[in-house]
Amino acid sequence: MIYVVGHTAIDHISRVHSIPPRNASAIIIDRKIFFGGGAANIAAGIAQLGGAATLVSAIGDDFAGSEYERWLEELKVQRQFFTVPGTHTATAFMFTDESGDQITSFEWGASKVFRVSEPANFPFVHMATADPIFNVKVTEQAGFSSFDPGQDIHRYDADQLDTIISRISLLFANQHEVEGMCRILGIQRKELIEKVPMAVFTRGAMGSTLYHGGGEEHIPAIPVKMADPTGAGDAYRAGFLTAFVRGFPPSVCCRVGSVCASFVVEVPGCQTNLPDWEQMGQRYRDSFGTSDDIL
Repeated sequence: MIYVVGHTAIDHISRVHSIPPRNASAIIIDRKIFFGGGAANIAAGIAQLGGAATLVSAIGDDFAGSEYERWLEELKVQRQFFTVPGTHTATAFMFTDESGDQITSFEWGASKVFRVSEPANFPFVHMATADPIFNVKVTEQAGFSSFDPGQDIHRYDADQLDTIISRISLLFANQHEVEGMCRILGIQRKELIEKVPMAVFTRGAMGSTLYHGGGEEHIPAIPVKMADPTGAGDAYRAGFLTAFVRGFPPSVCCRVGSVCASFVVEVPGCQTNLPDWEQMGQRYRDSFGTSDDIL
């Protein structure tokens, strides 16, 4: 069982020609509402791949009986929810331009309950975007733990981030989050890598890099026609973690992550085009060959 801690959210995703500068505006070309939240995206991705996932999250009054609840039930995602009466489920407002750059505004809603909540002891847990105080508590008593600061990185102070980094088994981050962690901790990229047993840093279309056992390996991204980059990182993490608990070596897990991310970017919405294990395996073989015996 993979426990995934963090947000369940409703995503409002808009396309614009370009991200406007301060005190300016942009015309919205297209806007849609999707299921989202980093933790929920990852849990859904794991479940679609056939893995066992429990989503540890917070919801408001608007969730019970919703299409989102039915979707998670259909995927067989187990749920440990903090339900907060008088609130609504967290909501994200994302704007993506034609070059793939993105800005996000996030309303926490029910997720504010994380700050005053106590986690269980999780034998295998991934901490996605969530409250720093809650994630510190999680990592202090978890077994295997992985961490992804996500766009909530600005909420962490140096002590909180150092506590988590010093205890985790695996660190995920994109290039912006790596820069942010280094800035908060006052260290260089090399020092950050040396602080964790294993790290995976993603760079969008430029692929990802695995740091493990004193070495590093670059994993290419899968070339596809991108419709929307939102959720690619979450799909990568879902693929990696699912392959990891199945016993595949980290380099293979990274390639599985790349394949899963390639599906998600083809269609708008973080959970709209999640692959199952067979679909992932076919694209994996087409991209990397059959030597890793994915199926």
